[in-house]
Amino acid sequence: MNDLSLLDTFFGNAPAFYGNSANRLPCVDVIETKDTYEFSMELPGRCEKDVEISLKEDVLTIASIKGEEENKKTDGNYLIKERKFNEFKRTFSLPKDIDTEKVSACFKNGILSISIGKKPQAAEKKIAIKIA
Repeated sequence: MNDLSLLDTFFGNAPAFYGNSANRLPCVDVIETKDTYEFSMELPGRCEKDVEISLKEDVLTIASIKGEEENKKTDGNYLIKERKFNEFKRTFSLPKDIDTEKVSACFKNGILSISIGKKPQAAEKKIAIKIA
């Protein structure tokens, strides 16, 4: 038993932030405001070049593929190797009131932020009744 395996014993099968969690999906928050839908997704270890965003009709897709560094050479043997480089694809069905012309995305400090505007709501129209 090596010193690093004590950590494994201590944490055991801990939540997704630790251990064999290569299949997990990134966390996302979605907020609806008066004028927009705001997405915020945690993507630690990735950069804007690793992420692809598409919006087709009312479906938002966020995908990323990040492969393990090819032929990474080390002078030693791994005692623990938990960092996996994987891919994910998340899709979100959006309401019909989105405005596909008002979409923006920003990547900062491992957080992907996407803003999707809403179409203005039609004003209620009063209809006058004529006397016949």
